[in-house]
Amino acid sequence: MFDVLDAGQRALELAHRGGVPLVYGSDLLGSMHRHQLREFAIRGEVQPAADVIRSATVDAARLFGMEGEIGVVTPGARADLIVVDGNPLDDLGVLQRPESALMLVMKDGKLFKKLF
Repeated sequence: MFDVLDAGQRALELAHRGGVPLVYGSDLLGSMHRHQLREFAIRGEVQPAADVIRSATVDAARLFGMEGEIGVVTPGARADLIVVDGNPLDDLGVLQRPESALMLVMKDGKLFKKLF
């Protein structure tokens, strides 16, 4: 397992250095899906936090052909937002601990879940 993880991190590092657009996503299935949030930590080892966050927002929107509609906070966008207790630019871990750090979820501009 660690050989695969090491190879994956090396591939992320090479892609990042080479300017390859990377987006956040998962091919984890079933019981493995619970490990999805670890991607933030794995990527954070080779990419700046801002790049990791962009990969899950703006870059993903571009990949799906939804630029300006999702992945941004701007008038006319869907307003799918989360509020976390902490600054993910300083600590990507706040995105990995929804049970303690996730404070609010908005979906399409409407309050979906308030946790504080």
